[in-house]
Amino acid sequence: MTSEVFTPANLLTISRMVLVPVVALCMLYGHPGWALAAFVVAAATDLLDGLIARWTGQQTTLGAWLDPMADKLLLLTVFVILTLPGFGLTHRLPVWLTVLVISRDVGIVLTVAVINLAVAPRTFAPSPLGKLATATFLVTGCATLYANYAPLAQGVLDTLIYASLAVTLASAADYLRRVMRPPN
Repeated sequence: MTSEVFTPANLLTISRMVLVPVVALCMLYGHPGWALAAFVVAAATDLLDGLIARWTGQQTTLGAWLDPMADKLLLLTVFVILTLPGFGLTHRLPVWLTVLVISRDVGIVLTVAVINLAVAPRTFAPSPLGKLATATFLVTGCATLYANYAPLAQGVLDTLIYASLAVTLASAADYLRRVMRPPN
């Protein structure tokens, strides 16, 4: 991994973090269209930062830490906003889904911390199921934001909500399996 900090990929990741309060404030002040636009741009940076880092050979330790943090910050903020009452939303995410997604992420972070502090330093590369979970959450968030801006069939949202549930449970089980396996 390169030691350069401000690579194009890292700048994209940082821009995703900067867009989080933009999405939140747009929703707070009743501008779901602008929130949707900011969220789509932020989601695109998630796709591009990793590709650019690999294509340019500029994968950094900072990027390896910032990317999942930016993902969690963006998704948790949007899921909480889309769950809470009081925003005048016509379409909201169910509380149980947001609680499960947050619990999964907190569980992963705490497990890694405990293993690194109490057992031995260990890294966990992102799994395909973890990447699928992030992609599913991004699509679910985007569709729910869109449904609060323009009409979208409730069946589409219901499908995405249950897909998010399935991938949350599957990725949590996969992660637990990987944690229980002895390090190589």
